[in-house]
Amino acid sequence: MIIITKPALEGQKILVSGASGLLGRSLVALLKQHKAHVTQLARKHSRSALNQQCDETVVIDLTTPSQATVDALEGFDAVIHLAGESIMGLWTDEKMTKIRNSRVQPTQVLAEALASTEKPPKTFICASAIGFYGEGGSAVLTETAPAGEGFLAEVCVAWEAACNLAKNAGIRVVNTRFGMILAPTGGGFKTMLTPFQLGIGGILGDGKQMMSWVHADDAVAAMVHAIITPALSGAVNVVSPNAVSNLAFTKTLGKVLNRPTVLPAPAFALKLLFGKLAEELLLPSQNVYPEQLQQSGFVFKFPELPSAFVNLLAQLRNRS
Repeated sequence: MIIITKPALEGQKILVSGASGLLGRSLVALLKQHKAHVTQLARKHSRSALNQQCDETVVIDLTTPSQATVDALEGFDAVIHLAGESIMGLWTDEKMTKIRNSRVQPTQVLAEALASTEKPPKTFICASAIGFYGEGGSAVLTETAPAGEGFLAEVCVAWEAACNLAKNAGIRVVNTRFGMILAPTGGGFKTMLTPFQLGIGGILGDGKQMMSWVHADDAVAAMVHAIITPALSGAVNVVSPNAVSNLAFTKTLGKVLNRPTVLPAPAFALKLLFGKLAEELLLPSQNVYPEQLQQSGFVFKFPELPSAFVNLLAQLRNRS
């Protein structure tokens, strides 16, 4: 849990989509610590999908532009758009269509509606991902690196471009390119933890590929930092400044858990099991550096992997 000594957003009205998701819940909690008034954007009324920490809920249709959507978006100081189909699971053609369509079209409708409000928000933060860079090899990838190739890169390029209508209207747009998010309640960390705890964790492929990761606490703190830092705009890499190889990642987790890491998963086997997901998510090397965050004075709470793992495991023990 992040402790706030001086609320920086007191009284501000902030709209969050994806408020009940992996990052959304932690983000809303942090915004509330900052004394912000938080409204969640929902596409339909459903108690199970709502975040009860939010002050209000507004139901908005992001499938097609409408005046009703514009009216519902009036009066916010900042909008944070996190909603989208999970990238986890087998990438069938249907799954890939859902991944793309859940990001690009809703973002474009939202950006257009925000641009049409009488008093647009000062800041629009839209999620993106380091999948933008594709296979990076050993190169250090800052925000100025070009887009890569592949499905995820294409989605991220279109996703970020969908924000242009808001940008052209004078709204400060921040595209937060998230790396692998380490959180105790879901995402990649929860998926990999069980095999490692059983002593059957191991490297993926040859283990040489670089992994760019971020602790969930730092990910949500970076979004708050983006709201209160006018100098930040455009692409912002939200990753630890210390990327590690898959081998180092594996050995570090095994050491923290005091478990062996001796069962590698060969690249061909991963491709047979997971198809394009393995090719674009598990095996590519992405040595991403958070240059914009570093230059703007953001301080990471968990810049190093061992302390991040220790904290996450402590949170899991406290929950049990």
